[in-house]
Amino acid sequence: GGLWHYTRDLPRPCLSRSDPSETDTREDFRYMTGTIRKAVLPVGGLGTRFLPATKAIPKEMLPVVDKPLIQYGVEEARKAGIEEIIFVTSRGKAAIEDHFDHHFELMATLEARGKSKELELASAMEATAGKISFTRQPQALGLGHAVWCARNLVGREPFAVILPDDLVLHPEGCLAQLVAAYNEVGGNLVAVEDVPREQTMKYGILDVVQDPEGEKGGRLVRAKGLVEKPKPQEAPSTLSIIGRYILQPEVFDELDRQDKGAGGEIQLTDAMARTIKNQPFHGLRFQGRRFDCGSKAGFLEANIAYALEREDLRDTARDIIKRYGDKS
Repeated sequence: GGLWHYTRDLPRPCLSRSDPSETDTREDFRYMTGTIRKAVLPVGGLGTRFLPATKAIPKEMLPVVDKPLIQYGVEEARKAGIEEIIFVTSRGKAAIEDHFDHHFELMATLEARGKSKELELASAMEATAGKISFTRQPQALGLGHAVWCARNLVGREPFAVILPDDLVLHPEGCLAQLVAAYNEVGGNLVAVEDVPREQTMKYGILDVVQDPEGEKGGRLVRAKGLVEKPKPQEAPSTLSIIGRYILQPEVFDELDRQDKGAGGEIQLTDAMARTIKNQPFHGLRFQGRRFDCGSKAGFLEANIAYALEREDLRDTARDIIKRYGDKS
């Protein structure tokens, strides 16, 4: 439990050196306390692709079957051993805070009526005091800017980033796979999947050093660069980054520059690319099915897929699909 927290510019006390007068370097300190304890979830977007549904409701609170999208992200983080959740929010996102808070009237009513199952469901996402934090992104200036807004809450330690729009159907989740791989290779690590070349302009794409194991089913690939949304003919590969990252705190030093990239936004991939010369960088081909819940088609598919995974809904879902499939 004895994890240390420091401000950026203070010298660090020696934690392992034989000479106690020496100070620890950032790198030594980081690798000694490399456990991934914190996850940043950027949730400040307006959700314009889902209007009018998102005019008064945060996009992240739209349900996939019977749980809001944001809850899947938090559950995945907890499965991966994350201890602290940091939400980067904006105006109109109070419902997310309320969802993870204690609701006295609801709990009291459910308990009085003997609804134990509903009581368990409602209390499952309540946060332990101090384990969920919220910080604001005043302007939508890009994913890099959103992550940068969490810098003081993260501190100088490795951390995870989860983009809730990317929903991954897998028993242990995507982030747990990243954490396991991180324990082997360290450095910066992202979840990747192959996409059709004509779709590279939608994603951040890895420029790989080598990928001899790719054709053999190998999961880890070493990267030498990143390109944000390249044209198909200019893409260095077809390995796209999805919304799961494990990053070293030095990425904040690069984000401090506030440089704007593709789309006039502060891109996280640009900051990550500038750290590659000093830190190892890998992509992990994750196991599981990814759904882009930032699109209407992906959101619809996720609802169908998750319903089919539920024992209480599987047969009904199949009947519904068959009924409408026959009509088409």
